[in-house]
Amino acid sequence: MKLDTFFKKIIFTLGIVSLTLGTYFTISSFMATEKNENTTITPEKSFKNDYNIFAIDLPEEVDFAGERTPLEITDIKERLDKELLVNTYWQSNALLLIKRSHKYFPIIEPILKEYEIPEDFKYLAVAESGLEQVVSHAGATGFWQIMEATAQEYGLEVNDNVDERYHIEKATRVACEYLKKSKERFGSWTLAAAAYNAGNYGISKEMNRQEVENYYDLLLNPETSRYVFRIIALKHILSNPKEFGFHFEEKDLYEIQPLKTVEVDTAVTDFVRFAEKFNMNYKTLKIHNPWLRDKHLDNYSKKVYSIKVLK
Repeated sequence: MKLDTFFKKIIFTLGIVSLTLGTYFTISSFMATEKNENTTITPEKSFKNDYNIFAIDLPEEVDFAGERTPLEITDIKERLDKELLVNTYWQSNALLLIKRSHKYFPIIEPILKEYEIPEDFKYLAVAESGLEQVVSHAGATGFWQIMEATAQEYGLEVNDNVDERYHIEKATRVACEYLKKSKERFGSWTLAAAAYNAGNYGISKEMNRQEVENYYDLLLNPETSRYVFRIIALKHILSNPKEFGFHFEEKDLYEIQPLKTVEVDTAVTDFVRFAEKFNMNYKTLKIHNPWLRDKHLDNYSKKVYSIKVLK
């Protein structure tokens, strides 16, 4: 026990010495800094890195497809602020969207114009799929996330060989037709956008139940409540990327390869052999024609298909 007491005294003494020396060197270092006129201690230097998160200034006026967004309403302002923050600070995703939009907007924009759909709806495709050929858990497919029943209603072919929901141009035309009908029904492009997410019946039902006529007055499910605000946020970020802190050069953006189309009105027994005829491989053929879903094409109906191949 006496030996233990002796060691405890030594440890205690060493602790006091260590504390004293540490305090001395800290004070000395601080005094040396104070004496150096070229050294400035700023709050920023107290952080472990240079990465800072800033609040985002909301635009004074915001609109979707020419229809004003009432930011003077508190919840409207907060919902837009949320989508701007989420989509700005998910930097990798936002930068990918900027790169893809440069590749695919030139395909989508002329079709929107052809159908007299406001150009803002190209951002609806971004919100729906991130401009990728994805399939949702409910089975919605492609850039415009079209359900099979809707695709067939609007004349798209969907079977084991062909699924034209993956055909960017044809799917965009179906989306335009659906949006035009929604606009005719509701008299508002904003409600038409909301109905693209919740369905025309779903929006009509809630408008009647809640006795309102404006999207911004509706209480909807969480997904549809965020939907239009996400589209508006993506519009502002992709339209003004530098203002939101995204830096890139033209060479960083994605582009479509130069392509031509060939008409096919017969069956194709093997797309590997078919691709070879145009100096390309099977993978490249499928990348540019994702609507071709099988290794061959039966074409029992003798339709004429336009297949993209390399120039």
